[in-house]
Amino acid sequence: MRYYSTRGLSEFTTAAEAIKQGLAPDGGLFVPADRPAPFKTDRLPAGSYGEIAAKIFKLYLSGFEESILGKAVDSAYSETSFGHPVVTPLRRLAGNLHVLELWHGPTSAFKDIALQILPHFMRAAIRITGENKDIVILTATSGDTGKSALEGFRDVPGTRIIVYYPRDGVSEVQQLQMTTQEGNNVAVAAVKGNFDDTQKGVKEIFSSRDLAARLADAGYRLSSANSINWGRLVPQIVYYFAAYRDLVGRGEVRQGDKVNFVVPTGNFGNILAGYYARELGLPVNRMICAANRNNVLTDFINTGRYQSRRPLHRTFSPSMDILVSSNLERLLFELSDHEAGRVAAWMEQLRETGEYILDPEILRRLQDLFWSDFADDRETLQAIGATYREHNYLIDTHTAVGRAVLDKYTEREKDDTVSVILSTASPYKFTGSVTRALFGDKRFEGVTELELLKLLSRETGTAIPPDLAKLEQKPIRHRREIDREEMAGHLLEILKL
Repeated sequence: MRYYSTRGLSEFTTAAEAIKQGLAPDGGLFVPADRPAPFKTDRLPAGSYGEIAAKIFKLYLSGFEESILGKAVDSAYSETSFGHPVVTPLRRLAGNLHVLELWHGPTSAFKDIALQILPHFMRAAIRITGENKDIVILTATSGDTGKSALEGFRDVPGTRIIVYYPRDGVSEVQQLQMTTQEGNNVAVAAVKGNFDDTQKGVKEIFSSRDLAARLADAGYRLSSANSINWGRLVPQIVYYFAAYRDLVGRGEVRQGDKVNFVVPTGNFGNILAGYYARELGLPVNRMICAANRNNVLTDFINTGRYQSRRPLHRTFSPSMDILVSSNLERLLFELSDHEAGRVAAWMEQLRETGEYILDPEILRRLQDLFWSDFADDRETLQAIGATYREHNYLIDTHTAVGRAVLDKYTEREKDDTVSVILSTASPYKFTGSVTRALFGDKRFEGVTELELLKLLSRETGTAIPPDLAKLEQKPIRHRREIDREEMAGHLLEILKL
């Protein structure tokens, strides 16, 4: 399997090089140059989640020894790493409504699915390519990626990891997860601004040739744990197939029947993995893109016009408070039949003017695959309350966005296809909003999110995830706050350059 850049100015490369580099040298994203043969769902392994993962990884990660991939899978998806034996359990709520729980990993977020195995990919890539420099993992996070990446790369030999998060753009629990992070090779800093500011700062560092040369002279090479790294995206393809296998196994659908997947997303990586699963042969009816009030993706899918220069709203679903969706570039590349020049032009227009407009044919292809709407904070809280009352099932704010948007889709399209909502985080990561949805504004007024963990558990009879239950005993280790313009200097400071 060969890889090349969405912008067409980089040479073909291997899977190992694509994972090691993270971002292509021309600023584009690595994508497969070759399309794997369709994967027949009736041949999915009947065993563990890891067996499905190994089968899919083998298709995309040529050059990685099968034994290495097997060990990586066994380690990443072990009972030690994930608090559920099937890794991503599928819950049937009622009728054709299902929820795929992706948050049973060590940081209670779906990012663990990829970030528990990416360090294994990275170590293998370093060995395969003969890399002799230390890899510096540079990551911008809107909340969950940061902690998952820190935990995944903690004390991994030959790596350093630096995570930047928007100071006022994450929940209290998310912030504490990052600022209490242990590890001899980790650093965390809050950036004054929103996630787009933070992400822009990281991209500026990656695009600086002078900085890259300085790091290389000192024995370092930059890479990323964001979903711009192909090694982050491939593991996310797996759980779509795992969900489908479980639906068939339970008799919810017949082999070959199509399914809707509802994906709350901001940076477009999670739903893009579903697109690649569909291209690999998964029977998908509609990919439903669920946005919050920052509905840039909904507007784009419905009109073909991407417009990023608009107010960024802070919402109850902060991991989706994003206006520049990086992974959309990969989809544009696929929908335009790999016309890198067209993709590069769209990205340049976005950089210079804050918008671009799709051609009618590309828009038609987009809308054939994706449907989108958004839910505001009021609708998000209503969805949490309704899901708990109707099904005695607790969901977080991002999953609630998915539930609210699915209700709109079902009402508008009159589609009774079996639907799976991807549940991206434990409700205990957003206790302030969840308790407000269940019990109203006044009952726990003035109570901190950490105190709300215990209150929510007591009131609902559900268990606090172990990693979150320990937060209040952990000391704060990372207190640094910086401006976006200081990020490159902070990086050099951390590396003592």
